[in-house]
Amino acid sequence: MKDVAEAAGVSPMTVSRAFKRDASVSAETREKILKAADELGYVFDATASNLRSQRTGFVAAIIPSINNANFADTVRALSACLSEHDLQILLGYTDYQIEEEERLISQMLRRRPEAIVLTGGKHTERARDLLSNAGIPVIETWDLPERPIGHVVGFSNAAAMKDMVDRLVADGYRRIGFIGGDDKGDTRGADRRRGVVSALGAHGLDTTRLIAAGAPPISMREGARAMARMLEHYPDTEVVICVSDLSAYGALTECQRRGLRVPDDIAIVGFGNYEISDVSVPTISTIDACSAEIGRVTAELIAELVDGAKPAGKARVIPVHPKLLLRESSARR
Repeated sequence: MKDVAEAAGVSPMTVSRAFKRDASVSAETREKILKAADELGYVFDATASNLRSQRTGFVAAIIPSINNANFADTVRALSACLSEHDLQILLGYTDYQIEEEERLISQMLRRRPEAIVLTGGKHTERARDLLSNAGIPVIETWDLPERPIGHVVGFSNAAAMKDMVDRLVADGYRRIGFIGGDDKGDTRGADRRRGVVSALGAHGLDTTRLIAAGAPPISMREGARAMARMLEHYPDTEVVICVSDLSAYGALTECQRRGLRVPDDIAIVGFGNYEISDVSVPTISTIDACSAEIGRVTAELIAELVDGAKPAGKARVIPVHPKLLLRESSARR
């Protein structure tokens, strides 16, 4: 730092402030310091600075899967917005196992994150104890938990599916099936299944057309296999609601292999608004979970809490409102 200061003609303290983006350092001076640092190959030691300031500058985020487009969109928006506040993400994934989530929470809290972001509201009791005593903001996303630990940014997966069932019934569908959401590891999938069953029951319709598609995450191949079983066990089904767009696309391909026309012979609906649902033939009706909005809103909440711009106050519940996207795969002619 002393070498950089001499090269830039400033004090070492000014160099430190420039790397921290301190407002007392002008843009011209900061640019000169950064240029000198680049020429000398200097990298600012944030660890030493953090020891003095008691700040780590990172936010822990735990998601179920790293290859799920919805969670990727959430993390991307979360990261982009946090970076505007000089905060970075330390990311972990659970593979849909709450025991692994507990381990990750314990590991990440040892590194003193500024906040921790979780996916869903179901955790082990030890994980809940760790989070409750962490002394940092805890934000549960993608759900509306019955027992929130701290702040919440999410929606009811069951209610979102109820809205879809209500719309399908209004469009004239009566024999409605569901694929996926049977595994306890995917609580959001289980909630979607519960929402479908509850809505069908409220309409006085058959609630037994349920096909388990395997452990999460459910792939296109598993969606195709589940659709094959649906057609074998319930051949008169009019529309199939799938736990995700990937399983819906697999279901669509199985219908096409069998020469069934979608939606004329059978309609298909997904969840998640993946890119594949918008480019498939036919395009797939789905529910937009507003994945990026969840990340952006969560990041804004964290920045507000960490910066201390406002008193912490009570834990906040910020609802996100999923959108029904009705496309070709369920259009009644």
